[in-house]
Amino acid sequence: MARTVAAFKVDYFQFLGPDGKLVDSQHVPNLARDFERLSELYKLMVLTRTFDKKAVALQRTGKLGTYASSLGHEAAHVAIGASMRDEDCFAPMYREYGAQFYRGVKMSEVLLYWGGDERGNDFSGPRHDFAWCVPIATQCLHAAGAAMAYKLRGEERVAVSVVGDGGSSKGDFLEAINAASAWKLPLVLVIINNQWAISVPRSKQNSAATLAQKGIAGGLPSIQVDGNDLIACLWAMDKAVKAAREGKGAFVIEMMTYRLSDHTTADDARRYRPQDEVDAAWEKEPLTRLRKYLISQGAWDEEREAELVAECSEFVQEAANEYLDKVTNDPQPVTAMFDYMFAELPHDLAEQRAYAEQYPEDGGHH
Repeated sequence: MARTVAAFKVDYFQFLGPDGKLVDSQHVPNLARDFERLSELYKLMVLTRTFDKKAVALQRTGKLGTYASSLGHEAAHVAIGASMRDEDCFAPMYREYGAQFYRGVKMSEVLLYWGGDERGNDFSGPRHDFAWCVPIATQCLHAAGAAMAYKLRGEERVAVSVVGDGGSSKGDFLEAINAASAWKLPLVLVIINNQWAISVPRSKQNSAATLAQKGIAGGLPSIQVDGNDLIACLWAMDKAVKAAREGKGAFVIEMMTYRLSDHTTADDARRYRPQDEVDAAWEKEPLTRLRKYLISQGAWDEEREAELVAECSEFVQEAANEYLDKVTNDPQPVTAMFDYMFAELPHDLAEQRAYAEQYPEDGGHH
C-alpha cells in the first residue's frame, strides 16, 4: 500500500509586469502604493546602473581589474538592502552593489576592491557585514554562523546572504539550509537566478522545476518571485526578514532575473548565449517597468528622470575620481597582498612576502 507522507508546492509572486502595470490591482501589497519609498529605491537602482556602466568603462580602459557587473539585477539587490536594518548582517558574494550602497558602502571602495586594492574590502557601512566573497557559496555558511550567534545571544538580528543559480548547487548552500532548518536560525537566503552560471545555462545545471524547492527539501518555507519586479522582491524580503526577526526561522527566496551583461569583464557571453535571448530579457528588465509604473501613478515624470540621470552621472564620476586619485597618489606596496588574510603568515607565504619586499613598489617589473 502506498500513501502520501508529504506534498509540497512553490508559489510564484509577481505584482508589476514587464509593461509597468500591476498584474492584479486587487491583490497587491500596501508597499505598491508607497510611492515615496518606491521612488527613492528607483533612484538607487538608476544610480547603481550608472555606477556599473562607469566601472565597466574603467576596466575597458585599463584603469580597473576584472569587474563583475550587476546589470539587470538592480531590483533584486536594492530590495535586499532596503529590507534590512543596520544591525542585521549581510554576507554578499561579489555583485550586490545595490544592496551594499543602501547599507552605506562607498562606490570608490567597490572600485578599490576591483582595482586590486584590499583597502576596498575594509568598506564603510555596518562593520559586522562580511567582505566580498568570490569563492562560490561559502558566504551562505558565513551568514548561517552569524545567525547562530544572534540566536544564542537572544538578539533580534537577521543574517542575509545571496547565492547564484550555479552557486545553489554547491554543498555550502545546502549545508546552510540544513543548519538554518535544524536550529531555526534567523537567516534569509536569496537565490539570484540569473539563468547563467558563467557559460552554463540553468537548464544544464539542474532539472528541478525551481531552485526554491531546495529550501523546501531542507525544511524551510521557500518561494519564487519575479526578480525584475522591485515590488515583489521587496515584499518577499520584508516578509522573510520580519519572520526571521520574530524567531520563526529561516526563509529561502528565489528571485528570477537575467544577467544582461557578461559574467565578468573577463567573459564574453556572445560565445555561448543567443542574442535573441538577451534581447528578450531586455524587454523585462527592472528599471523600465518601475519607471513606467511610477509615471503612470503620477509619482515620476520625464523632467525628474533627466535630473536624476545627470545627478547620478556626476556622483559616479566623483567616486571614480576619488578611486583614481587614491590608487595614483596613495598606492599600496606589493607586500599588501599578503597582509589582510592571516594574523600570522604561514611560513610559505612569509617567504613569498620577504621575496616581494626585494622589489620596488611599482610592481617589480624586472
